[in-house]
Amino acid sequence: MLAAAGLAAGFLVPYTLYLNHEVSERFDQLRWQLPTRVYARPLELASGMPMDSATLKTELDAAGYQEGDGERPGTYARDGAQWRISSRGFNDVGGPVPPRRIELAVGGGVVSRLREAGGEAIASARLDPARIATLYGQKQEERRLVQLHEVPELLVTGLQAVEDRDFAHHHGLDLSGIMRALWVNLKAGEKRQGASTLTQQLARSGLLGIGREQTWTRKFNEMIYAVLIEARYDKQVILEAYFNQVYWGQRGSQAIHGVSAAAEFWFARDLDELSTEQIALLIGVVRGPSYYDPRRHPERALERRNFVLGEMHETGLIADAEYQRALEAPLGVTPRPGTTSANRFPAYIDVVRRHLANDYTADALAGAGLAVMTAMSPSAQAYAEGAVTGTLKALESEDRPDLEAALVLTDVHQGEILAVVGSGTPAAHGFNRAIEAHRPVGSLIKPFVYLMALANPRQWSLASWVDDSPVSITLDNGQVWSPGNSDGESHGTVRLIDALARSYNQATVRVGMDVGPAVIAGLLQDLAGIRAPANPSLILGSIDQSPYAMAQLYQFIASGGEIQALRAVRGVLDGDGRALNRYDQPPAPANERDAIAARLTTIALQEAVRSGTGRRLVADGLGDLAPAGKTGTSNDSRDSWFAGYTGDHLAVAWVGNDDNEPTGLYGSTGAMRVWSRLFTQLPSSALEVGDEGLDWRWVVGNNVTDAGCPGARRFAFVTNFAPAYVPCQPPEPEPVESERRGLLEWLGFGRREEAGAQAEEQGE
Repeated sequence: MLAAAGLAAGFLVPYTLYLNHEVSERFDQLRWQLPTRVYARPLELASGMPMDSATLKTELDAAGYQEGDGERPGTYARDGAQWRISSRGFNDVGGPVPPRRIELAVGGGVVSRLREAGGEAIASARLDPARIATLYGQKQEERRLVQLHEVPELLVTGLQAVEDRDFAHHHGLDLSGIMRALWVNLKAGEKRQGASTLTQQLARSGLLGIGREQTWTRKFNEMIYAVLIEARYDKQVILEAYFNQVYWGQRGSQAIHGVSAAAEFWFARDLDELSTEQIALLIGVVRGPSYYDPRRHPERALERRNFVLGEMHETGLIADAEYQRALEAPLGVTPRPGTTSANRFPAYIDVVRRHLANDYTADALAGAGLAVMTAMSPSAQAYAEGAVTGTLKALESEDRPDLEAALVLTDVHQGEILAVVGSGTPAAHGFNRAIEAHRPVGSLIKPFVYLMALANPRQWSLASWVDDSPVSITLDNGQVWSPGNSDGESHGTVRLIDALARSYNQATVRVGMDVGPAVIAGLLQDLAGIRAPANPSLILGSIDQSPYAMAQLYQFIASGGEIQALRAVRGVLDGDGRALNRYDQPPAPANERDAIAARLTTIALQEAVRSGTGRRLVADGLGDLAPAGKTGTSNDSRDSWFAGYTGDHLAVAWVGNDDNEPTGLYGSTGAMRVWSRLFTQLPSSALEVGDEGLDWRWVVGNNVTDAGCPGARRFAFVTNFAPAYVPCQPPEPEPVESERRGLLEWLGFGRREEAGAQAEEQGE
């Protein structure tokens, strides 16, 4: 016996010293690898802003708000169009935003009233943002550190009452608890009660790791660890480590550690928002997160929660009335986990990573505990994804190859990227077509040809006449390039605004050759970093680009001539909520000449929607938005494009096939359908073109005339560049209708008009 004791001591002493070193290394300097969380933009509400109840609910649901009384933070109450919302405080790039309670009314497609709850009207209010992704390091562990004083007192005392009543007095092991558990389990004939102290549970989860089979060796190490931890640290430190470390659940490969992450995972709530019954469920689940999983085993979880409530009542932590109320309450678990583990928005997060790449390495982002504040709008992202999937489903056909799509949606005021869809299956990870798919853009380039022409008001205006007859250009290699119109017809002399609105190739080539392909190539480089050869074919879009690049290009016109670099990230905060980097600086005001040229181009693109290649949008009921837009179709209908904007939003959509097969779709029958479906749901303001620098005049022929003059048409000119005024001339006698019809038919006018309408309907 003495020899055995000596051998045991000879082993135990050095082994304990070894474990003590482990505690020093792994607990004393414990640093959890915190995931970097990615947030959407805060929802800013303002009186008069476009909004409807469905969109508001989508935003609140994405941010984890619960329908309730609208008094507790993170809840809202709704009575028809009347809303009462209690927001949570949060950190943003501009500093902390305090919680507040607001009341608002939604009607007529706008926020019709906004005020403090029961108080005065306010100009605006910001609601805390939704978490849209989590960037992990080597371990898929979700946790959010808290200090002990931030944990509800009932959770602290209730946990001890159920799991370790002698916590304040023992030194890591509770011998009386071990004997009590043995007696209870022997009486029951099965394991009904555990004897592990909170310190042992912490050692098991923090130092030994979870998910491994329990063995006598692990149990022995756990006990030694517990004694050593108790010897080195006080009870407050141990409790705080427990609430930050212990395992509380699993979602796929993601482990949920710590009570704060658990509250969000199970209830989509912050700790200070938990009710008595929710606290009891958290305490109950910690004994066996898989066995008592309330989503998979609600009966077990309810029985365990009620047991915990009984223990809390027995020890005097809750009163009789609260005990009875909590017993009758439902589990209160959200149907889906409240934390964002897997990245549900792969295309958008891909853009975020690319934007951060200049300032942060991948290792610096993953597991660094940062908060990335993005510009994503959860409702806009949802509508964009629905528009893509819904349109592709409607376009499915046995005669058509498998279709793919991509979309980029931006805010025209700041250049912020609100939504990105990179696939016909938006949640699928992999090839992000919004950025990586470079496809022929076709007529999407044409507005920039006309933009450069209109920037020279001495020579060009919307009313200028352009020859749309056959054109031939001799290239540098001696070959002759003779592009024709999509309808196979020539349209004679047409107004410049109509040449763009109806996408006439021949007229556009003449304007483009006057401007110069090199000038157009320089513009593309300056606005979007697009490097294009200065060939004549550039005028008709003979370049391959991504939807993202085209969105950057169109942002210039949509913003009214401002140079706005698209951005998905507004800023990055450290673990304490302080801004490390800010990217939300407002763009510089537009140059006056650029602004005027952009307004004139917008007027022409609005005409394209009213009467040209985009006129189906009016039939879809979007005429009230007065949108501006341009279709694009590549050769053999392989690629369908549409770029369009309103007073608030720009969206560029592409529909095509990954194998470059013809789809049979034109700009108006493919991508424009995506755009239309998106803006049918997305609240947005009408596009109003300002009159600054413009002079609207009535024109007949080449001269300004009176408004009531027969055949007069109203055009916008750059101020001081309108043609000379000529008084209205009396109209010539009209031919009798039969003679007029016979003459037009003899000229083939009706047949040409019909063919032209069909071609425009196809998109170009």
